[in-house]
Amino acid sequence: MRYLSKSIVSVKSLISRKPYFSTMSINLKSPVFAGNPIRSKTPKSTDPFSPTSAFQTLKILLSGQTHIQEPSSPKFKVLPFRKGRPLAGSTGDSVNKWHLGWLNFGDFKGVLEGSELKLSDDLLVYLGCESKEEKEDDSVVYWAIDVSESNSLVEKLGNRQFCFVELRTLMVATDWADDSAMGELAIAGHARSLLEWHNTSRFCGSCGEILVPTEAGRRKQCINDSCKKRIYPRVDPVVIMLVIDKENDRALLSKQSRFVPRMWSCLAGFLEPGENLEEAVRRETWEETGIQVGEVVYHSSQPWPVGPSSMPCQLMIGFFAYAMSLEINVDKSELEDAKWHTREEVKKALTFAEYEKAQKSSAYKVDQLCKGVGKGQNLASDFNVESGELAAMFVPGPFAIAHHLIASWAHQVSINGIETQKKGVLSRL
Repeated sequence: MRYLSKSIVSVKSLISRKPYFSTMSINLKSPVFAGNPIRSKTPKSTDPFSPTSAFQTLKILLSGQTHIQEPSSPKFKVLPFRKGRPLAGSTGDSVNKWHLGWLNFGDFKGVLEGSELKLSDDLLVYLGCESKEEKEDDSVVYWAIDVSESNSLVEKLGNRQFCFVELRTLMVATDWADDSAMGELAIAGHARSLLEWHNTSRFCGSCGEILVPTEAGRRKQCINDSCKKRIYPRVDPVVIMLVIDKENDRALLSKQSRFVPRMWSCLAGFLEPGENLEEAVRRETWEETGIQVGEVVYHSSQPWPVGPSSMPCQLMIGFFAYAMSLEINVDKSELEDAKWHTREEVKKALTFAEYEKAQKSSAYKVDQLCKGVGKGQNLASDFNVESGELAAMFVPGPFAIAHHLIASWAHQVSINGIETQKKGVLSRL
């Protein structure tokens, strides 16, 4: 499956080439939160940077044997999280780019000294590795840890101009043309998913006993000898669909009360037991808008680790859904409104100046947080900076799969080798 295009177009270049209501599409190498650079390959169990081998080394380092030093290869780096927020810092350059607050293992142990948190191997979660065959000494194993119990670390790390930042804020602050930042965003998303899963999966659902981490934190297991149930990280599948009126060349967009002003998006809903993806698309569309859907065509998918902690990793599965009826009957308990929009209206809603404002505002916010200057603006205000003419409506930014569903239809981008014509996609699953 090809995700739009393998070229990257920077927001800055788009703005410079187009007027305020630019209608070009932003293309990414992979969906935001996908393309994790340290999970591209699974190392063999005998490799020193595999989960098994790295965890054994970790246990030795934490055993209290003072004569044992941190190994020269692979090196260990740790990313602390607090209340679901990764540690981040700002480069302080002219564009206020951020970076994750990785700490060398020895440095991290030093930071923990005198804090409320006692370091143990069951607190650290293996994230992946970066192995270099030509320079094995440069190989790195990456870990994540939840340090929410330690309030003193906030000040300690703040003195180094680090701050625990909401992942959603980092998402909006990311320059989508920056491969490094996109990779770090994917790593942080994966780490948050695992740590929040650990926090919400403490007891066995079969016998009620305690669950303990296994396989370097990638799994959990019941301690009851008569049970020993193994638990795997939770993923919640969500269908997200752009409903299309072929005959009138329109798309259905909706808004919820929690949305920022002027923003419209696709319909979405959780998969229920006993239904396939296409059935979920049809059911959710009918429940929320009263519209009957026939043909359902797959577009792409995206991990979404910025939902509530009770659902630490949603998998957004995107579709085009072709309407068989057109009359809208909005379920007000689910949506604030839903309307048909023409292709030209949707193109105007792809307002890149809005996204650039949000990106710059959020990047500045991260920079200020890391410098300890206030709490900055709230996220909602990032899309409402009054500067110049405002679009009548806009759709989610390029960090969301909804954007790419909408942009693909608006600009008739090829999906699975078939162009999305004005009368719809001409193939079935």
